[in-house]
Amino acid sequence: MKVCLVLQHNSLLVIHGIIFYIDHMAEQPFPKGPLSGLRVLDLSRVLTGPFCTMVLADLGAEVIKLEEPGSGDQTRTVPPFVNGESHYFMAINRNKKSIVVDLKSDEGREIALSLIGASDILIENFRPGVMDRLGLSYEKIQTEKPELIICSITGFGQEGPMAHAPSFDLVTQALSGIMSINGEKDGPPTKMGIPMGDVGGGLWAAIAVLAALQHRNATGKGLHVDLSLLDGLVALLGYLAEIFLVTGKSPGRVGSGHHSIVPYGRYPVKDGHIVLALHVGPFWRKFCNAVERLDLLNDPRFKTTANRQKNRVALESIVLEILSKKTSDEWCDLFSAADIPSGPVLDIGEALSQASITHRGLVKAINNPKAGSIDVVGSPIQFKGAFEDEPYASSATLGQHTNTVLSELLGYDEEELARLKNDGIIQ
Repeated sequence: MKVCLVLQHNSLLVIHGIIFYIDHMAEQPFPKGPLSGLRVLDLSRVLTGPFCTMVLADLGAEVIKLEEPGSGDQTRTVPPFVNGESHYFMAINRNKKSIVVDLKSDEGREIALSLIGASDILIENFRPGVMDRLGLSYEKIQTEKPELIICSITGFGQEGPMAHAPSFDLVTQALSGIMSINGEKDGPPTKMGIPMGDVGGGLWAAIAVLAALQHRNATGKGLHVDLSLLDGLVALLGYLAEIFLVTGKSPGRVGSGHHSIVPYGRYPVKDGHIVLALHVGPFWRKFCNAVERLDLLNDPRFKTTANRQKNRVALESIVLEILSKKTSDEWCDLFSAADIPSGPVLDIGEALSQASITHRGLVKAINNPKAGSIDVVGSPIQFKGAFEDEPYASSATLGQHTNTVLSELLGYDEEELARLKNDGIIQ
């Protein structure tokens, strides 16, 4: 039975009466937040699970990311690299500790069980049955620690006709119906530019874990979250699913437009494109005033949202003709002054450097042990008057915290760590 201790920098470790002095290397502080004091054991890899645990880490939870020996999380191998560190891995693994343990070995599983015993939350995204084969079945874990919250993320859920099928974001987008509504009206189905199935799944997972925490606070008991990425993406269809449910007809593709609202979408102007989002009546009136076309307000074809939708083709033709006469900057200035939702179509670089983003400090500089100083897109969650300007820790190098976590949290001494390393159980 290992001694479970939490130590500070330059601390004394006492195991069976033997004193070890640990001189820690200087490391970046991890951010404090409303989840400070909670420990998450992260057995996930690639995107959905790591995105979820990054959200929890940004909110102050201590996240211990357990990686397999060799190259670790598969995203560590995805280019482009900065001094050998993958952009992909660095983007979604900040504020976490990295340990490397071989879960296929008996001692590796013993370490994992000890870490589970010292954790509040377990996140995993193996296929159904893998945890059982690793000797880490949910029944065993919950029997030994009923207050533990377990979140299992899979493509299609723990049970069902496709439970054991492989799935990636592209497959989820295709099966969810998302691709059928994405793309130009006369073009083929297209996947979304961002991996919404995976990212959305990570957000659903974080929401579920926070709900389970409240349940544990009230009852003292943990929950097992069974999260299907397909379910998660279908649940994001919202009113588009409801169109089918109330009419029996699946909505098609409308490009950058809206299925129910007109004018709404991307429109060509004299020197490029802008977007207009005239979602409710007041904005339609503001638009007609701004472009000096008050006659459109009295045109019976365009008086209501339903009228404008019904006469979409005629209205879009008029709007296109109006917008062709000025440049993007001219229209954006005019519409901004008139309080009309509109804007230019920015590329990623322009989006990251726009005034609103820089003012709120969303892009943050952090120091990576190998990559050096890099910028990352930080958490959009801000708590006014609390946890402001908390420093970020960069993504860890592979196994950076193995010795520290096993010694400080589980009480392994230097001799044991050396033996485990030589046996290939830790890295």
